[in-house]
Parts: sequence; structure tokens; C-alpha cells
Amino acid sequence: MTASSLILDVRHVNAIIYHYYARASQMDILSSLLFLMPVSGALDTRCHFSPPWRLDYAATGPREIPYHVLLRGTAQVDDGENPVLSMQAGDILLIPSGVPHVLYEGSGSPSTAGKMHRERGLKIRTNSEDPKPVNMLCGRFILPSSPRQIIKESLPRQLIIRGVDVPDELAHLTEEHVASSRLARLITLMHEEAIEHGPGSESMMNHMSGALFGMTLRLASESAEPPIGLLRLAQRPRLQPAFTAMFENYSRTWSMAELADLCLMSRATFARQFAEAAGRSANDLLVEIRMANASRQLAETSDSIAKIAQDSGYKSDAAFQRAFKKHMEMTPARWRIQSAYVAKRDFTDQS
Repeated sequence: MTASSLILDVRHVNAIIYHYYARASQMDILSSLLFLMPVSGALDTRCHFSPPWRLDYAATGPREIPYHVLLRGTAQVDDGENPVLSMQAGDILLIPSGVPHVLYEGSGSPSTAGKMHRERGLKIRTNSEDPKPVNMLCGRFILPSSPRQIIKESLPRQLIIRGVDVPDELAHLTEEHVASSRLARLITLMHEEAIEHGPGSESMMNHMSGALFGMTLRLASESAEPPIGLLRLAQRPRLQPAFTAMFENYSRTWSMAELADLCLMSRATFARQFAEAAGRSANDLLVEIRMANASRQLAETSDSIAKIAQDSGYKSDAAFQRAFKKHMEMTPARWRIQSAYVAKRDFTDQS
């Protein structure tokens, strides 16, 4: 056996070990993403309506993803971009694009948004004193501070999770219903908390909203045909070793050949399958991971730009600053100043 063949064999064995380690690891794509870019939530309004009714939502900020959970009744959704969407009880709608949108009862009659009042910190909107056939929770998922949002850019402009009937006896659930049952139980908890309005309800609802985001993405990634992006990538276990390697060692200069070896694929097959699933090349995703981490370091630490550049896999300050400005459309120094201003403003708003 020649030295070259021995080296090849060792690399192949290492690739196999990494492949099975990555597949067995608790760190999956969604966990990695949410660890890098933690998401919180805020419940804005609990709505009770009798038809006709209408709610108009303006465009949201770059760090926000609106959500609507329809607990009872039906609703129509028009965002001006997609065909009008019909929602049924149990459906969850996310609008990652943040575009203006309208929710309404589809009878065509004159509609009203009703009146707003507060009960123990929770906003309640209703349009009559009669029994309300429509019950809905409306809120926002709040993304971490970053010049660009990997999560928003990795999701479709509109994402709906259809309600699933959950058996009463959880012991009889099949594997395919487990994720749906967990989501249904979380929604039930949110509904009960919204009804009871106990002490600390607003804080508890906001925490549950954050959990709702992760569980919604998990269920979407497990659907038969998840949208192109990180949700579809999460459904491709053969590509998991490459993603795990990039996430855990993003400061390393990964070659296409090395990533392909980890997935036990040829370079051409790996490049094609990764792009088909993620909607971007592996190198592009690696840059996004690096920039997301650098953004957090700049915003949350006093580390020097030189240290952050090194942590992010760049050999020089200048190379990092060029990459950051190209990807984020601003310099690292400007982002650090801007993020400090945003943090101070958010603190003032909460005081």
C-alpha cells in the first residue's frame, strides 16, 4: 500500500466517523440555527370576532415575523403577493416577508376591526358582545439584532402550518402525529393562558410564543415538501455532516471536497444536492454563518475587530472587513455602533 493510498484511506475513515457522529448528534440544523440566532416572541392581541370583521397589518420591521394562530372559526388572508389564503381552525400562519397583510371574514360584508381593551396585560380585540365564532392569537417572532436576517431569508415569504386533528389519548399517537400533538398542546396552553389572564400572563405568553416558532419550523421541516431553504436542508440527513461541520467549525476554511467527503458524496453530487435543498451553495451558507456569529460578537461583546475576524475564519482584519461590508452592507464598526443604539432604545422602550 502506497503512502498516498494510506492517506486516502485514513481520510475516508475519518469522513465515515464524522458522518455517523453528525447524524447521531443532538445538534440538528434547526437547533444549530436557533442557537446561533435565538428567537423570542411577543403575543400582541387575542381576537374575538363575529362576522363581518377585518384586521389590517402594516409592514413589520426587519427583526420581526408576524404570526397568527386561528383557534376557532375561519379567516381569509391577503398579503398582496400570493393568492388569497383560507385559514381553518388550528392553522398557524407566519409571514417572514413582513409585508402588509389583511385578515378578514370572507362574506364580503362591511367589516370592522372592533375595539381594543386590556385584561391583566393582554390586549383583547372584539367587535360585539355576542358569542364570537372566531378566536385568534396574533403576535410577532422577534429575531436577534443583525444587519441581515438568515432566518427570514431562509424561509418562504409566507408559511402556513395546517391544523392536524390530535387524538385524545396521547398514548395512541403514531410517530407522524407526535410533532403535531406537541404543537397542538402548546397552542392549547397559549389559549388557556390567554383566557385565564393570571398573574404574569403576558410574560408567559411571550415565552410560549418563542417556543411556538421552533415547533412550527420543526413541523414545517417534517412536511412532505418543505420549502427550499434551511427547512428542506433539515430534511436531508445525508447533508447533515456538512452543515454540522460548518456550524461547529465555521472558522475553518472548508473546501468543497472536504465537505463532500464528510457526506460520502462526490463534489458534483454534493454541490448539486446542497444547492437544491438550501437554495444556496455550501460556501454561501458558511459565509452567512460566519457573518451571523460576527454580528452577535460585535453587538454583545467588547472583543476587538481583529479577534472577531480571527474567530470568524479570516486571516486579516482587512479581509474580514471587506467580507462583512459586502455581505452586511455596512462596516463592522458601524454595525457595533448601530446595535448599541438599538439595544439602548429597546431598553428605554421597556422601562
